[in-house]
Order: sequence, then structure tokens, then C-alpha cells
Amino acid sequence: MLGGQADPLTSAQKFSLFFVDIVDPYQFAAAGVDSGLQEINDSYPGFHQGVAGLARNYTAAYADDFDGSLFAIAVLPSLLHQNPRYFRLGHGGILHRLFYSLSTAVRCKGDDGRWEPNYSNVLGNLIGGSIANFYFPPADRGVGLAVDRAAIVTAEGSFGSLMVEFYPDVIEH
Repeated sequence: MLGGQADPLTSAQKFSLFFVDIVDPYQFAAAGVDSGLQEINDSYPGFHQGVAGLARNYTAAYADDFDGSLFAIAVLPSLLHQNPRYFRLGHGGILHRLFYSLSTAVRCKGDDGRWEPNYSNVLGNLIGGSIANFYFPPADRGVGLAVDRAAIVTAEGSFGSLMVEFYPDVIEH
């Protein structure tokens, strides 16, 4: 750390962070919840119902997380010089910390340590959502799918930030 600021990550470190993130059990659980909800709501009828449909939904949900994370944690942060890490606040009121943790979906620190719009996360999740058009059923493809999938991956990331922010407090009590 330099002067209270975290040292910037190299591109190689950003890719390593992506690989650690994508094999985290949270990613598999999030894909499970997402695919279960898709199956219950028959969100993508082209995947069909039943065990085979659930497997297709799960695979697509995990692929969305993978694609979004690849661009939001590794590729774009390397190109745009943004820091993809979440920095826990750990102090202050609950609402302040809640707003802080949720805001990191749309703001981040640059490699220079200054706060800036989180282009990497927003664009990375949109790119990941757009890639979904290659593996979702033809009837479900399009701009709407890309935006929906990007929003879901962003929401999962926001939930993850909430967990990182508050989980240590919950365990302590």
C-alpha cells in the first residue's frame, strides 16, 4: 500500500484475480440460484423444462458469470487501468456501508487510486450479456437478452459486495 492506497494490479494479477473469482463457490451457487429461478419461471422456453432444461439454464448462467467476469475483472480493467477489487469499508453506519457496497457496481478506483465510473464492470457485464446471444435459444436472443443477463450478473456482483462488506460483522456477532 502506498499512502493508504492499494498498489495497482498488473494485467497478469487482474487475470489471476479473474481465475480465482470464477472458481469461487459463490459463483457456482449464484449460477444455481439464477438457473433455478429461470427454470421455475420458464424464462427461456427454448431450454425446455426438467433436468435437461435445468442443466442448460445452469450452464448458461455460469457462462454469463464467466463471460462478464472475464471482461469486468481482467480484460477491461487492464485496458482502462481500473482496479477490479472490492475494498471493504468496514466502518460507519449500516446505510452508509450499504450504499458504498452497492455503488461499487458503477464506481471503482482507477489504478491511480482515484474514484471513477466503473466502466469495466458496466461494459464487461454488457459484453458478457451480448456473448450470451451465442448460446441462448434463438427465440430468446437479442438486445433484451444482453441487457437482462448483464443486469443479473451485475446484481450478483452487488450481492457479493454486500457479503464482503457485512459478512465479517455478522460472524463477529
